[in-house]
Amino acid sequence: MPQVRGPRERVHVRGVEVSILRPGTAIDALLAGLIDYAGLYPPASLDMRSAVENYRRYRSGTHAYALGRFIVDAARVDGLRAVAGNIDDLKLSVIVSHPAQTHNVSKLIDEGAPIEAVEAKAASPADVEQITRSLPLGVHAFIETPGEPQSHLLRAISNCGACAKLRMGGVGSEAFPSIAAVARTLESLIRAGLAFKATAGLHHPIRSRHPFTYAQDSPLGMMHGFINLIGGTTLLHFGASAADAQRVLDEQNPKAWNVTPQSLEWRSYRWTTDQLSGIRQKFVSFGSCSFEEPIRDLEALGWL
Repeated sequence: MPQVRGPRERVHVRGVEVSILRPGTAIDALLAGLIDYAGLYPPASLDMRSAVENYRRYRSGTHAYALGRFIVDAARVDGLRAVAGNIDDLKLSVIVSHPAQTHNVSKLIDEGAPIEAVEAKAASPADVEQITRSLPLGVHAFIETPGEPQSHLLRAISNCGACAKLRMGGVGSEAFPSIAAVARTLESLIRAGLAFKATAGLHHPIRSRHPFTYAQDSPLGMMHGFINLIGGTTLLHFGASAADAQRVLDEQNPKAWNVTPQSLEWRSYRWTTDQLSGIRQKFVSFGSCSFEEPIRDLEALGWL
């Protein structure tokens, strides 16, 4: 049975309006607006109607405070309107397939689309500038760069006031970056002072083996955990080395973790609710084609 909590109030985490308990608890700080819903994308690949119905159901559910934005391609916003009707209740993060297409976002907003963020790929500082220059004030840009992020691209992202986007997996083992690569990337992002979101392969809180897709014959493989990722980000933020971050990123023992009302604990480390709230300004959210899987796993851990 999910834990029943007290009254909540609306707050903002990096531009996402979420409902959390006040005074805050550690699990609220960890989860507030953390999961952007990407039900349209693999491996779920839901049709538009099913994805929208799911999102609206989650928004009225017990764990609505953990729900972030609804992710949709910019080219599919008109199709979203056709299926969903009035979309004022949706908080959108739109994916643009090419930097030059970002200018269409302003038009969609002028037409009433509740777009709060844009996600795009950039291979050069010029791409970064093109993505960000036409965005209306208050629309966040999350920019994914090829491979491990290079310093000149991180500088460009920072100079444009944007955030980074970190790809953590996919539908096959080759899509998952190594622990060492993730630690190096986190170290680079922390050094550059950049907030980021993650995407793909983070359905589960603790690093563990799972099927890559929902197909009955899907191969199994090791997946990164979003709590591991929060732990690695926190260690690096407070001055630990990339080697320390690798250890927490590789932690597969659920018993090594503990959540109390006041803190998240990993082995000898303890991070308070206030510290976790600060870290969530760095690790903004992660995209997942399932909202229910992460919640079920947290319930199984006894954290919810």
